[in-house]
Amino acid sequence: MLLNILKNSVISPLISFIIPTLNSAKVLSACLKSIANQNYLNYEILIVDGGSTDSTLEIAKRFKCQIIHNPLKSAEAAKALGLKKVHSKFVALIDSDNILPSKNWLQKMLLPFKDSEIIGSEPIAFTYRQNSGFIERYSALIGANDPFAYISGISDRINSIDHQWTHLNLSQENFSSYIKIKLIPKHLLPTIGANGTIFRTSFLKKYFSGNYLFDIDIITQALVETQKPLYFAKVKIGIIHSFCESSIPKFIRKQDRRLRDYFTHLHQRSFDYSNNFSDNIFKNVFLLVKNNLYFTLYSLLLFPSLIDSLRGFFNKPDMAWFFHPFACFITFWIYFYISILSLLGVNLTLNRNKWQQ
Repeated sequence: MLLNILKNSVISPLISFIIPTLNSAKVLSACLKSIANQNYLNYEILIVDGGSTDSTLEIAKRFKCQIIHNPLKSAEAAKALGLKKVHSKFVALIDSDNILPSKNWLQKMLLPFKDSEIIGSEPIAFTYRQNSGFIERYSALIGANDPFAYISGISDRINSIDHQWTHLNLSQENFSSYIKIKLIPKHLLPTIGANGTIFRTSFLKKYFSGNYLFDIDIITQALVETQKPLYFAKVKIGIIHSFCESSIPKFIRKQDRRLRDYFTHLHQRSFDYSNNFSDNIFKNVFLLVKNNLYFTLYSLLLFPSLIDSLRGFFNKPDMAWFFHPFACFITFWIYFYISILSLLGVNLTLNRNKWQQ
């Protein structure tokens, strides 16, 4: 048996899991256990911690993880620190509330890399668990954690309304275990990144710089610099994201954090949906206004979101669908409120000292 383990370690390239944490004790054990149960043996786990005061670090030590201190606290800063430490062939960006749903998950996720053109792979779905919290089920059903991503058509996971993983017009080549997609310069990108995304380490390190790693920014940076297409794999497998379970206050808190972080780090980002999908500034402004206006009407009129809830319910019956109008309404007002504060010059930096996953 020892001989087989050594043999597998030699044949299988090293993969580094980078997991940002901050008071993640409630979810981290399940995440790490699912990694430890993988059939794939040659991996390391980097826990990049923003100063947890709960039992997060004790759990990490129990699973023999490498622990890195993250003074900037945010997940993007954690990914940057982790990337600077690794020397593996592949990097897996996993959130602490992710669970790998099967023992061969990692093997399946690495299969597309036999194609030398592919720079990264990502699960095509959020795994639906019937007995999980209604917000987790809702997120799996619409294929997004943020309803704006679904409504604007840029989501990157299969939804149960029309069974599409994105509504962007992308070139796609279908294989038995994955879909090879072509990403083109100056075209809008789906929300690729995190929640189980795997990259070639060499690709990330070539285009990464700074103290924050926004995965979609690196893809954009590569497209801008090379002016050539990039190829990515959507693997026909899911990943569990226990996103908010059944807690509406937690959903509100995470939506608020998402937008505060966006505005706080805006000057550090190379990716901007309003400026990177066309050379024509008037087209950029038109598409930006169109997307935001559509999301506003969709959320405030209620009946469009209710219609989608009913469509989804008939395809896959679950009462979680009827959180959709509330999720859209909540998200709209958070986006509106934080955007106004940003325009007024209010400091939107989030105090993470008491943050809990």
